[in-house]
Amino acid sequence: MKNDHIIDLLESAPLDRLSDGERAIVREHARSCGACRRAYEAAQMAALMLKARAAETIETPPFFQTRVMAALREKQAAAESALWRMWRAAGQLVFSMVVTVMVLGAISFFGPGSAFQTEPQDLAAGYKRDATEQLMLTPDYSAEDVSDGQVLQVLYEPDDGVEGGDEQY
Repeated sequence: MKNDHIIDLLESAPLDRLSDGERAIVREHARSCGACRRAYEAAQMAALMLKARAAETIETPPFFQTRVMAALREKQAAAESALWRMWRAAGQLVFSMVVTVMVLGAISFFGPGSAFQTEPQDLAAGYKRDATEQLMLTPDYSAEDVSDGQVLQVLYEPDDGVEGGDEQY
């Protein structure tokens, strides 16, 4: 047994977990082999130090919870600021899109050829139903701008798709 060293057995598991038979083999061999005796003593010291360290009660430092909570709040603030930075970068694009839609809307309502800009002299030049309707829909409409015949024409003229004014159901 002198050629069989116990160092591998000591390194495989802590001393507390060795069986009684294995501990007896280790003690017997450690008496006769100097290198194995030093390994056995080192294993015993390590086991004692681990037990002592495990028995110690570690007290948290003062304000530990406060520091942890502050670190969590800082992380949340960093995440919010990242969202804010993203909005700031995209905000200019969104703003330009809104302005573009508003300009296009203004052009469609008040631009040339708009239904809201028909002049009364255009009515006399031959515009019939559409021009009269447009004039009646303008905000600055006055009764003097439209003749009775034009109003009656708008009210009683048949639609383009229906002949003779009679609708068939």
